[in-house]
Amino acid sequence: MGLSKTTQSEKDRNCYDLEISVDRETFDAAIQAVYQKNVKDIVVPGFRKGKAPRALIERRYGKGIFYEEAINSCIPDAYENAVKESGLSVVGRPSFDVVSAGDDGLVLKATVYVKPDVKVKNYLGITAEKKSKVADDADVDAEINRTRERNGRTLDVTDRPAQSGDSVNIDFDGSVDGVAFEGGKAEKFDLRLGSGQFIPGFEDQVAGHNIGDEFDVSVTFPADYHAENLAGKPAVFRVKLNGIKATELPALDDEFAKDVSEFDTLDEYKADVRAKIQKRYDQEADAAFEEKLIDTILENTEADIPEVMFEEETENFVRDYENRLRMQGLDLNTYFKYTGMNMDALKQQMRPQAEKQVRLRLALEAIADAENPQISEEAVEEEYKRIADSYGITADKVKELVDRDGILADLKVKAAMDLVKDKAVVAP
Repeated sequence: MGLSKTTQSEKDRNCYDLEISVDRETFDAAIQAVYQKNVKDIVVPGFRKGKAPRALIERRYGKGIFYEEAINSCIPDAYENAVKESGLSVVGRPSFDVVSAGDDGLVLKATVYVKPDVKVKNYLGITAEKKSKVADDADVDAEINRTRERNGRTLDVTDRPAQSGDSVNIDFDGSVDGVAFEGGKAEKFDLRLGSGQFIPGFEDQVAGHNIGDEFDVSVTFPADYHAENLAGKPAVFRVKLNGIKATELPALDDEFAKDVSEFDTLDEYKADVRAKIQKRYDQEADAAFEEKLIDTILENTEADIPEVMFEEETENFVRDYENRLRMQGLDLNTYFKYTGMNMDALKQQMRPQAEKQVRLRLALEAIADAENPQISEEAVEEEYKRIADSYGITADKVKELVDRDGILADLKVKAAMDLVKDKAVVAP
């Protein structure tokens, strides 16, 4: 691609116009390529289809008949060279205008935005609170009981009334002011008493009844109930209890510990459960501590950030979300159908987090520039391996797809955040 010149001028803060000149030989070659691609479909009287000379087509249909496609074919290389020549750190997608196109070549104007200057104050020695809960006996018992329930036996109950914790099978038919309502009737419905699945008070009134009992349950719909025609209204359900099942939990002993873990004794198993809960609490405390540091960094950051950076990051969030949906066998159109949302609503929902991500990345890049953390080659290779493992491909394949400078930039940003955390002061 031949460029006769590239000039730049600051249009607005962080916004530049690049005037890009493509020489006549390059532009003409692009026009010739478009002509050769399309001539087979052009009919000119006196010539067989696909055999009309370019000059004759241009005289008949206008000299610029091939310009639009030729210009589009010139833009990628011309723009890439122009950005390199300008030395600007361009962000987002540019917009293009054609200044002139003809026998003298092509002149384009690209309007681009650049990364802003970023200033971060007082990022070392930030004081923030860090509190980690302590795993107690109640936490351990609750976790072990959940494991017992997963390993319990389900038994039919015939010799006692239903009680909280039982799974009951019921028929029910609800009405408000004597009138049935949509969704208020079902047969052979399985309900676990105490689960809170039904309207408050419903499950409590089923408890105490025996198989075969038919009885009324009186409840009041919550004021914030999703169906406005039922919100806050009293209702009566005619209920028949068809069956009761209970879960028999395994005994809490050494044999149970052997069955559900790699430990031989209940004490060892409990100690391991406690340690894992404590690790989770510590991780949650670390995450909350880091979030407070991030909030302070953002408060101490000054930057005039181009709107295009927020828009682009929002689109990245949408693409990531769409990919996660596809992994679940869904797509955005199906998601919108079920949720009543649309693309604008989804972008609006994701915009605040996208803005925060952009601001944080710029702030951490500024800190990395100031502190210049040294990244070893081993760290770069480990990051390639981490990415490869997460996608189930080889590190060499990742190297083909991901530029080393990009990996290095990401590691410097991470090192900047680690530095802020290391230098932070935990509030007493």
